[in-house]
Amino acid sequence: MPKMKTKKAAAKRFKVTGNGKIKRPKANKSHKLTKKNSRRKRRLSDKKVVKKKKRKNLKKMMPYKF
Repeated sequence: MPKMKTKKAAAKRFKVTGNGKIKRPKANKSHKLTKKNSRRKRRLSDKKVVKKKKRKNLKKMMPYKF
């Protein structure tokens, strides 16, 4: 049985915490930043935890991160 390949796009976007949860960056932080106030931009730079239903799909994409 050959090794499973990691989806590199997913590996670059998602990080796994010590507890096995997956963190992701929030959207809308890349352009048109002049319209957004500083509080909104600061909150967009935080990481968010992926929900359990999506976590199953991501584990298939990144088999060796867990």
